Amino acid sequence: MTKLNVNDVAPQLGVLNQDGKEVKIENFLGKWLVVYFYPRDNTPGCSIEAMDFTKAKSEFTKLNCEILGISTDSVKSHCKFIEKKDLTITLLSDEEKKVVNAYGVWAPKKFMGREFLGIVRSTFLINPEGKIAHIWSPVKVKGHVNEVLEKLRDE
Repeated sequence: MTKLNVNDVAPQLGVLNQDGKEVKIENFLGKWLVVYFYPRDNTPGCSIEAMDFTKAKSEFTKLNCEILGISTDSVKSHCKFIEKKDLTITLLSDEEKKVVNAYGVWAPKKFMGREFLGIVRSTFLINPEGKIAHIWSPVKVKGHVNEVLEKLRDE
């Protein structure tokens, strides 16, 4: 598992968004970028996090910051999630697990006594030069978006 640190160059993305278009970190150079990893579309915690980022999107935009949510769900699943929850943020599909592995968020987890591999809910704040400015991992959903916003305002 890759362990990223603050000041590391953010790993390239190269995965598809909900519209089937490839998205890369280099597309966002010159802007701040929030890259958040979440386990699964349409689950309670993931829905709250996505809706919270959607509600705060205009605040992030004012600070020259884009938001990308990434899971291993399909593009089709993301489209349904966006429609069902009325999301306005960009979701990326990493079905091949290239990005989750590059960011070190694909790891062993335990749930109800069962161990399995999955996404550890994590958020990376990437500066306009493409370097990691801050890392939250693991993330607790409640209040997280405000925490990210406050950190961005401090930068």
